[in-house]
Amino acid sequence: MKPNKNQYLYLIALLLLSGTSCNKYLNQAPQTSLTDASFWKTTADLQTGCNYLYYSLPNYGGTPTEDFQSDIAYGGSPNPTSSGTRNAPVSDGSWQNNYILIFNANNILQKSTTVSGVDSVIQKFQGEARFFRAFAYYELVKRYGDVPYTDRIIGVDGDTLLYASRTNRETIIDSIYADLDFAAAHCPQPDVQPTADYGRITATAALAFKSRVALFEGTWDKFHGGGDANKHLQIAATAAKAVIDGHKYSLYTGQADSSYYYEFLYDGGLAGNPPFNPSARPEKNYTYATNKENILLSLYGVSVSSLIRNHAFTSTYFNRSNFCGTRAITDQYLFSDGLPEGKSGYDSTYKATSSLTEFRNRDPRFGMTFLNKTDFVGIGNYFLPTYFYSIRKFCTTGDVGQYGNACFNNYNAIRYAEVLLNYAEATFELSSSIDDADLNLTINALRQRAWGSQFSQSLMLTNAFVASNGLDMRTEIRRERSVELALEGFRYWDLLRWKTAETELPKPLLGPQFFAAENPSLSPPPTVNANGFSVLQSGVGANIRQFDPTRDYLFPIPTQQILLEKGKLTQNPKW
Repeated sequence: MKPNKNQYLYLIALLLLSGTSCNKYLNQAPQTSLTDASFWKTTADLQTGCNYLYYSLPNYGGTPTEDFQSDIAYGGSPNPTSSGTRNAPVSDGSWQNNYILIFNANNILQKSTTVSGVDSVIQKFQGEARFFRAFAYYELVKRYGDVPYTDRIIGVDGDTLLYASRTNRETIIDSIYADLDFAAAHCPQPDVQPTADYGRITATAALAFKSRVALFEGTWDKFHGGGDANKHLQIAATAAKAVIDGHKYSLYTGQADSSYYYEFLYDGGLAGNPPFNPSARPEKNYTYATNKENILLSLYGVSVSSLIRNHAFTSTYFNRSNFCGTRAITDQYLFSDGLPEGKSGYDSTYKATSSLTEFRNRDPRFGMTFLNKTDFVGIGNYFLPTYFYSIRKFCTTGDVGQYGNACFNNYNAIRYAEVLLNYAEATFELSSSIDDADLNLTINALRQRAWGSQFSQSLMLTNAFVASNGLDMRTEIRRERSVELALEGFRYWDLLRWKTAETELPKPLLGPQFFAAENPSLSPPPTVNANGFSVLQSGVGANIRQFDPTRDYLFPIPTQQILLEKGKLTQNPKW
């Protein structure tokens, strides 16, 4: 990848100059311009350099809406990725931003050799930089496959790395593992991390992220062919189990039967029942002990009066037409006998008499992820469901109209629930089996938290239950992942690695069954299918949904980049 002179100077400035807005992150740099020659002297300089890497963490700025690319969410108009209508772009923020992140991480690592200070402190910040370098390369590989790789900053004309060809993805993944192992060895454990450093990379965060990377690569290799699937699946299982056995984290249960819902609201600290009173918003500093499910957070603030930065997720996406769910995800929720649609005696799919029917006798996460018409009485009909599955997860009604619609609710970049799911899936895929002890450790722990006081033996996933009810264990493990991580930006990437995108993405996007009597003033009424379910995107005509399995499992490389690399960087197939 070749940065021109202006790009090169911009990358340095991006790292060295502090922001001038009201945004803050962790311990900021001073509000002055710095030069490379005067910087990189102390460990405080390393910390300042690392601070800006944290802006790249998954956040409300786009991570949940990555599910627009999948089959479980709809953003009001067809998404070109899931509709198969995109073309190879001239430029691409996913490519550019991740290489900027890599540049900045490499710059920190190279300049760290000139810093004076305690070796362990220097190594901690080197670990942070290597974590973010690993993060960026993972984001690139999962989109583009083989990409150019460098572990040092790129120089000026004459540097051989200016015109780079692709590096095999296996080599890059191995480099990611090495970076994460270094971070795990040199970043602190969360229970000994200073309170002032809450939100920084920990040893456990590195291992948890390693399990995510390895599960992606292992299942990609298994279902797409090539590579060494068992190698990566074993790494995923080992890393996830190390997090579990470390006993530093656990599922959040602080709000009893509603704990899954509150896990996503102010680190589990927002009290009361909806509609929320903004005065109930916690005014406190969060620490590791606040909520031990949150392994790595994208921080937004500690109080109303002391923001790090803010977001408008609630006011933007609580509106049903901007971000809604589809039947592809709501159909995944089990009934109260532990059985899925088509097998449960509680299944009311074609027997509903109101929009509330399908919420009854269901996994409580259904009603904690999507709104029904009785949930938020008093906040205005504009937010109530009509023919959409309106989002409840993440959203705090006390933030609508308060403080300029600005939220400081933190975003869960990595949480313990994902680690449990990673371990269950990797264990199963290694041998096409998983014993009941591991199911209890993972899937059933998640179900118990979700169902709370309603949890019973009949809701436990066991090998005997699967066999006696004609279920498929892989399907049930994937179901649990889809439900637990719904709208957290995982679904599209899961469909790619499972190689099921070609089956799932061309299907029409459907909403709930439409009941005209509940919406007498709605004009015109929505389009519905033969069973009365609203049609969000039909899959035909101008709204066609399609997926080309010979092309669409990889993203197109931006054409401008191919030109800059003078023929050494080739395009992905059929783009």
